[in-house]
Amino acid sequence: MCAATALTLAPQAVAAQDSTDAAAAAEQPLTIEPQVRTRDMTGTFGGQRVSYRATIAETVLKADDGKPEAVIVTTSYVKQPRDTARPVFFLFNGGPGSGSVWLQMGAFGPKRVAIPSDARDDGAPPYPLLDNPDSLLDVADLVFIDPPGTGFSYLTDGTDPKKYYGLEPDAEAVAKVIRLWLNNNGRWNSPKYLGGESYGTTRTAMVARELEGATYNDVGLNGLILISTILDFAGREPTPGNELAYVVTLPNMAAAAYYHGKVQAPSVEAIVEEARQFAIGPFATALLKGQDLPDAERASVRAELSRLTGLSEQYLDNADLRVTDQRFYKELLRDRGLTIGRLDSRYTGQDYDNAGEYPDDDPSFYGIDAGYTAAINSWARDTLGFETDREYQSIGREPGRNWQWTLNQGRGAYLNVAPFIGQAMRQNSGLRTFVAQGYYDFATPFFGAEYSLNRTGIPQNRVEFHYYDAGHMMYVRDEDRAKLSSDIRAFIRSGR
Repeated sequence: MCAATALTLAPQAVAAQDSTDAAAAAEQPLTIEPQVRTRDMTGTFGGQRVSYRATIAETVLKADDGKPEAVIVTTSYVKQPRDTARPVFFLFNGGPGSGSVWLQMGAFGPKRVAIPSDARDDGAPPYPLLDNPDSLLDVADLVFIDPPGTGFSYLTDGTDPKKYYGLEPDAEAVAKVIRLWLNNNGRWNSPKYLGGESYGTTRTAMVARELEGATYNDVGLNGLILISTILDFAGREPTPGNELAYVVTLPNMAAAAYYHGKVQAPSVEAIVEEARQFAIGPFATALLKGQDLPDAERASVRAELSRLTGLSEQYLDNADLRVTDQRFYKELLRDRGLTIGRLDSRYTGQDYDNAGEYPDDDPSFYGIDAGYTAAINSWARDTLGFETDREYQSIGREPGRNWQWTLNQGRGAYLNVAPFIGQAMRQNSGLRTFVAQGYYDFATPFFGAEYSLNRTGIPQNRVEFHYYDAGHMMYVRDEDRAKLSSDIRAFIRSGR
């Protein structure tokens, strides 16, 4: 009887114990052992032979209760033997949602992917991975950051996306990663440069605010490096009544028309300067007059607009002088049955048909993406030994679909983070800003960057602009990758 009773009760006791163990396990915080892979290598950069250590590593960001919320992947390249007097350059790309593959495998990493330099499609694999003499490793140690939701970085199960996907939380996360990297590598007193591309320039302004102004535990910066700049978003929103968007994109239209032989000029610089002066003068005045614009003035502006853009006066009249960039991509080469690229208007594509108002896709993006995706996966997994089942998110959808665009204390219809750069520069007399812009970039127009950075409160004597004969990712063109590298190298050296 007792034995039988014991046999009957034993499964119940086991089940109760299992339940207790499961509850206890649920109360324990999730632990993640960060993956770190290193490899010692050598290369020639800027004409100098450099021994360096490549490290791909996970950084775990935790909630106040210790629960891991995000795992951020960085790839760093540090000269050996370690020299704490060397500058360290933190870099990221844009999106929001873009991994650092573009700057790492296209511009500044020790290896680069070889794709056509003359605005042709990158075709099918294999895509050669070459030594990159234009890497900046001769003048600075490099840390490429994949922000939350980009590259191999991810949020843990149960983490609220709003805690990381937005202007301020994203900047807070990236700033934490930078502080932790400085801690772990003993680099608090090294010269520090912060840079990004595209939305990465918006992030640069936000992270600079987090590092230099959010607390009294400041991380002093020596330089901000903005590549294809977007700070004032009014310049890219052609909503009814916002005339600024048409003003800042006009010089890009002139550059594209010149490149494709639709207008004549001595050089791209010459046509761009003509378009700048017309845009900020007669064109802006005409747009601001709205329906009060006199017929004679309208005719004069329309004729000059046609000369600069290569579009017919009839088309400009139909558009009320306000041609959106999307319409321009489709209309400029309609007579040739081609569209032009958004990221780089040197690229051309062929749509399903020639009758539409907008292009089917961006030939300057699908013309390069396969090569970059192959390169970063091969480099990280096969060469550096990073192990993961996750896909590398070159352009991750998750951040973009959850992104919070408003600032806690922000006002106005359009985001503008340029004042944060001005504040950082006013409060740090040693902080300088480098701006790189491509003439053929419609995603972040160069005239928009000029406009946003010559506003009140930004010390003009510490801002320098550099221009390139390519588009958003000017480094896809061999000559401009070398020029960009040389220009930034000189900028870093001049700060010593």
